[in-house]
Amino acid sequence: MLIALIAKDKPDSLDVRQENRPAHVEYLKATNVAQAGPLLDENGDMCGSLVILDLHDMAAARDWVANDPYGKAGLFASTELIAWNKVI
Repeated sequence: MLIALIAKDKPDSLDVRQENRPAHVEYLKATNVAQAGPLLDENGDMCGSLVILDLHDMAAARDWVANDPYGKAGLFASTELIAWNKVI
């Protein structure tokens, strides 16, 4: 099952993102991630994340988010998990 995670950072938290980025990238590489990348603001600065997870169910996706180093660092103001169907 493909699940899109859309996570938006708390305001003025670019330093938290940058400090935790190496651990987050390692987590992406070590888990069932189909695609991932940062969301960008109008200045081109990272302000959130879009991650396509390939997991069994929504409960596994919630567990993935709970164990993400960004989530553990309190980076996100909001997270949304949505089932996704790849067409192209």
